[in-house]
Amino acid sequence: MEISPFVRNLPKVELHLHIEGTLEPELKFALAERNGITLKESTPDEVRQSYAFTDLASFLASYYDGMNVLRTSEDFYDLALAYLTKAAEQNVRYVEMFFDPQAHTCRGIDFHTVISGLHRAQLEAESTLGIQSALIMCFLRDFQAEYAMATLLEALPYKDWIIGVGLDSDETGNAPDKFTEVFARARREGFLLTMHADVDIAHSIDHIRQLIDTIKVDRIDHGTNVIEDPGLVQYLVDSNIGLTCCPVSNTWVSDGSKVPLIKELADRGVKVTVNSDDPAYFGGYIAENFQLLANESEVDHAFLAQLSLNAVDISWAAPSLKEKLRAQINAALQ
Repeated sequence: MEISPFVRNLPKVELHLHIEGTLEPELKFALAERNGITLKESTPDEVRQSYAFTDLASFLASYYDGMNVLRTSEDFYDLALAYLTKAAEQNVRYVEMFFDPQAHTCRGIDFHTVISGLHRAQLEAESTLGIQSALIMCFLRDFQAEYAMATLLEALPYKDWIIGVGLDSDETGNAPDKFTEVFARARREGFLLTMHADVDIAHSIDHIRQLIDTIKVDRIDHGTNVIEDPGLVQYLVDSNIGLTCCPVSNTWVSDGSKVPLIKELADRGVKVTVNSDDPAYFGGYIAENFQLLANESEVDHAFLAQLSLNAVDISWAAPSLKEKLRAQINAALQ
């Protein structure tokens, strides 16, 4: 996909990015060799050719399989630094990265191993690349709520390294209210809250209502099915609850990019944002997601800049950083 100069140069904020979903096949092979792991595929191209997702479940099978090469703190450092380098090249100035500790602790990888590697990469990227970042710890919704609570307690010594908590993985049969107590405890501990409301999942509107009424999230990941309930749409507007949308990944796990819905929600006043989700698997980082939206809708530069401003507004960055980011985005537009 050819990226326009405006999209490439626009300062960006990314709020929906799974760091494990940035594992490019070349790095996967390098880590497998370092850790003495034999892969099913013979080349990185074979890995890419194996990505034939038809829904969320088929994607998750490849996603979790890929994580098996992540074993040491150095592996997690290499993973995060590779993403942050790519993001900086696409003019991402600030990112809030999801990570899935349970996907590693259930394999016998220590929590400290995971977060220490990610944190070291964050510090290096800020000093050498100028990109600032924060971590959001996600629970896997297809595991027990008790496991999520145990993971939350294990994370408490690292509270200064984690800005918020989220919920991802297979939503089918795993409604948000399964984790009500976990998220209530997380809020009491000072974490900000978000959850996935995946695209075109059964009972999507009921789940979004639970996110709002029961969990009381600060923002919603994906969530474009909210369009089905005008009252909920207006609630998002009135409450300043934004959506972190991912057009490219939508094309893999649903019937299309959902760009028309993103545009309609934006026109109604919802603070929608554009993000890359799992770019190594879906073939598009944040610039490609902005470009797909631009290609599929008649929007001007001001609309694209507003998406970046929306991301600043609903981010969990410090007020001083938000002010700086807004100035950079407005300067790019002018």
